[in-house]
Amino acid sequence: MRELYDIERVVPHRGTMRLVDRLVDWDEDTVAVELRVPEEGPFSHAEGVPAWVGVEYMAQTIAAWAGCHARAAGREPSIGFLLGTRRYESRTSWFPAGIVLRVEAIRELLGDNGLGMFRCRILGEGEELATANVSVFEPPDAMAYLESTQE
Repeated sequence: MRELYDIERVVPHRGTMRLVDRLVDWDEDTVAVELRVPEEGPFSHAEGVPAWVGVEYMAQTIAAWAGCHARAAGREPSIGFLLGTRRYESRTSWFPAGIVLRVEAIRELLGDNGLGMFRCRILGEGEELATANVSVFEPPDAMAYLESTQE
C-alpha cells in the first residue's frame, strides 16, 4: 500500500508559498491533492485567488507526485522546475476564498533526462474549473544543475 505522506514531506515549498494542503492519492502515473483557497496570502484579493494561480497549484501537485516517488525510493524530494503550460483553460476568473479545490495530475510522459509533461485539472465542488498540460524539468542532480547555471 502506498503511503499518503504529509504534504510537507513531498513538496519543497514552505510558508505562504506552499499552496497545496494535503496529499489525497498517488500512484505510478497520477496524483491528487487538495487545498482550501486562502482568504489571506500572497495571491489573495477580495474576489479570491486569480485563476491564473491554478498553474502553480498544478505545478505543486506535480511536485507532490515527484516527492512521493522519491520518498518511496528512500530519497529526499528534489528541486524541479516549471517549464511552461499549454492550453490552460479556466471556467472562472477567480477561485473564491474558502472553497476546497482538488488538483489532479496524470503523467503523460517523462524522459530519462528529467523532462516531463502532465495533464492536469482543478475541480471545485465537483465541477471541473481549469485544465492544462504542464511541462516540468527535474534534473538528475538539481544542485549541480543550479550551480552550473550560475557560472
